[in-house]
Amino acid sequence: MIGRLRRWLRDRKLASAIVTVALAAGLAQLLLWWMEPTAKPNDFVGPPRSGYTLTNFKLWSYNPEGALAFRMQSPHLERREGDDSLYINSPVFDLSAKKPGVPEWHGQSLYGWVDKGGTLIKLQGPVTMHRPAWADNPPADLVTADATVWPRENRMATDAPAQMTQGDSRMNGVGMRADLNDNHLELLDDSHGSFPPRKRKS
Repeated sequence: MIGRLRRWLRDRKLASAIVTVALAAGLAQLLLWWMEPTAKPNDFVGPPRSGYTLTNFKLWSYNPEGALAFRMQSPHLERREGDDSLYINSPVFDLSAKKPGVPEWHGQSLYGWVDKGGTLIKLQGPVTMHRPAWADNPPADLVTADATVWPRENRMATDAPAQMTQGDSRMNGVGMRADLNDNHLELLDDSHGSFPPRKRKS
């Protein structure tokens, strides 16, 4: 009887010791998790895209339907690291008309900037543009500065002085919004122009 009691007490002490050690290990693990600093998130999402420079380049940009939106060429293009847009020196460009039979606008500026999607062009410094004659429309020239172009819609805007000449007609003003497809021009301030009557066909 006494032997069985001693064994029971011994087994009980062993079980208590096992439980105590398990509780201590669990508590130590909780303390470790609580005191350990939070792991920093991994911001790496792939290799960085490098910047590059091109000389004497030509660029073609198309709209989502696959039609040509604009062409551009320049002696110097720079794509800076971490930026998908293009920085261009002395660009010469052609803006495609959206109407059949309407010729392109040919232009140039001092500097240019094109966003990564090819949907926005910034023309900096003096900007000159020319469109040849077509149908009954005489050739047209546009002179302005610091213009923004949406090539897929063939729209253009500037807050600078602008002058549009087509045949014998001339318009001048400050600030301009233009639809280059149908030659619709809106001058925002200080606008004036001369529109001599068209000569009748003999």
